[in-house]
Amino acid sequence: MTTSVKSGSKVKVVELGKEPAIDKLKSTEREAGALKRHEVRVAIKAVSLNYRDLLVVKGHYAKLYEGATTPGGTPLIPCSDGAGEVVEIGEDVSRFKIGDRVAGIFMQGWIGGEINAEIGRTALGGSIDGVLRESVIFEQEGLVHVPEHLSYEEGSTLPCAAVTAWNGMIYTGKIKAGDTVLTLGTGGVSIFAVQFAKMMGARVIVTSSSDEKLARLQKEFGVNKNDCINYKNNPEWDKQVLSLTGKRGADHTVELGGAGTMSKSVNATRVGGHISVIGVLASGESDFNPINVLMKTIRLQGIYVGSREMFEDMNRAISQHKLKPVVDKVFKFEDAIKAFQYMESQAHFGKVVIKL
Repeated sequence: MTTSVKSGSKVKVVELGKEPAIDKLKSTEREAGALKRHEVRVAIKAVSLNYRDLLVVKGHYAKLYEGATTPGGTPLIPCSDGAGEVVEIGEDVSRFKIGDRVAGIFMQGWIGGEINAEIGRTALGGSIDGVLRESVIFEQEGLVHVPEHLSYEEGSTLPCAAVTAWNGMIYTGKIKAGDTVLTLGTGGVSIFAVQFAKMMGARVIVTSSSDEKLARLQKEFGVNKNDCINYKNNPEWDKQVLSLTGKRGADHTVELGGAGTMSKSVNATRVGGHISVIGVLASGESDFNPINVLMKTIRLQGIYVGSREMFEDMNRAISQHKLKPVVDKVFKFEDAIKAFQYMESQAHFGKVVIKL
């Protein structure tokens, strides 16, 4: 029940170098490994990059993830998000068959229920080796089927960015038709937030530093021109959100900036509203005052991706609505460094993908 990727053979991988830096990523080979009874071998076809992957490669996650190595001391293989084809299954595997199109879940131990510290230590491309390699052995519980209408490149964008947006907005935020959603930027999570909000019948207000990207939101997703805010031209964008909502504020804010934007996000959110705290994109000092959260009775919820159950629920909605992820640019496997450099430039709109 094997293909060209067999136990005992070698597979190409990309590892972090001894010094954390994009240009220190190294291409090498590792043993393919043998399957256990409940395991599945997946030939990776596409890997998508997240801002978190960039932080790992540049060493900013070193304290959390013991530097550039796995707990076993081997150089870390980065990237959490990959999609591919099942090419070998263990004798007790029942959830998948050879030829299935699948994607790995971000935290291999988070099947359902609440997250805990132990689950957090099963995150691909951080606590354990990631998917930037020709093939990966997964426990069968750590995989989901990719929606049939999506390519491998599109399917690879789902495990982190899409599930994060789904958890924050649908599972935790419980947005509904008629709500107003504010999202910051035009990266992977933000674009999925726009798509899910539109799918649910909500209004979307988006901030960006690029008029070109805001124009694409209008053209491709039907975001109202007046609801597109260039925060460089309008640094007091929170006040503009209040003006656009009749001083009420957004019902739900997808907060991707972190300390640098939290104060404005709280100001732009309505009394009794919800803020999904997801990213750390904005640098600089913060003037965030918790009293504003208290006085406005805002629910401030940290979002760390989501479970397999959330992923599967999201995939059903994606399949029903034939939602298509936005893939900005696709790089070859041998150009992994260029892919990370492109993402670092922040020129992308949607997702950056590496094709194997």
